[in-house]
Amino acid sequence: MAKSSGINPELLLSQKLPEKTFTYTERDAAIYALGVGACGRDAVDADELKYVYHENGQQFIQVLPTFSALFSFELDPSGAIDLPGLQYDPRLLLHGQQYMELYKPFPSSASIRNEACIAGLHDKGKAAILEIETKSYNAESGELLCMNRMTAFLRGAGGFSNSSQPFSYSKYQTIPVSAVKIPKSQPFAVFEDYTQPSQALVYRLSGDYNPLHSDPMVAKAAGFSRPILHGLCTMGFAVRAIIKFICRGDPNMVKNIFSRFLLHVYPGETLVTEMWLQGLRVIYQVKVKERNRSVLSGFVDVHRLASSL
Repeated sequence: MAKSSGINPELLLSQKLPEKTFTYTERDAAIYALGVGACGRDAVDADELKYVYHENGQQFIQVLPTFSALFSFELDPSGAIDLPGLQYDPRLLLHGQQYMELYKPFPSSASIRNEACIAGLHDKGKAAILEIETKSYNAESGELLCMNRMTAFLRGAGGFSNSSQPFSYSKYQTIPVSAVKIPKSQPFAVFEDYTQPSQALVYRLSGDYNPLHSDPMVAKAAGFSRPILHGLCTMGFAVRAIIKFICRGDPNMVKNIFSRFLLHVYPGETLVTEMWLQGLRVIYQVKVKERNRSVLSGFVDVHRLASSL
């Protein structure tokens, strides 16, 4: 296979990614919760007020498990991944998947030490797949809080293999997370939620300032009629629905989260989250009601099932 890409796999895989610190406050956790729709339908929602307010005298607000997505390997303001040996058109980057393992509930405010590494690199011919894994520790106690694995699909960046066999590297002997098959049976639960026209502008306050989500000209150049919602914001809506209906409002029941991003969402559209129970795993699919298109699928593993189910 002729080498035609700007990716140098040997140089890229030799990189030791810098350790970084992420510090957040209760205000950041609350803004994130609002960014993924908490209390959007009801300002005093009994399941969600605790994410933004010291409800019933609680000392600290609770933090949604998907907040850990903010700990992932940091992209530059344009949404690009800047690493030696990795040359590609950032306009052609797609966030393909996100996988999280949650080990401890998140403090309402903390300083997080993030250790990242390249977990996978694959030549798919016309595209490349890059996986970056981030382990996040409480900087004060040293406790491992969570792990994130982000999969990026780099269109036009394939063809970097030096041999007839396509280049493929993985930190793991087997694929950690495979595709999710959506059941054909009726869902166990369905939740319909609407995003606000300003949803992407609120979510971006949590640190993802990619102009694709705010600048009409950038969005049109990328082929969209207007700015689109962040995929991780859509994921936040889906996991909120699962916490509400399967976990009965307890975010600490969530163990693992896997999301595959299928299609864009426009702010203001209605999200329909369908949920199926398979033991301690919740298979889910999110559709945009207005276009009847699937935009997100995946699973959430829980520690236990609520007694009321």
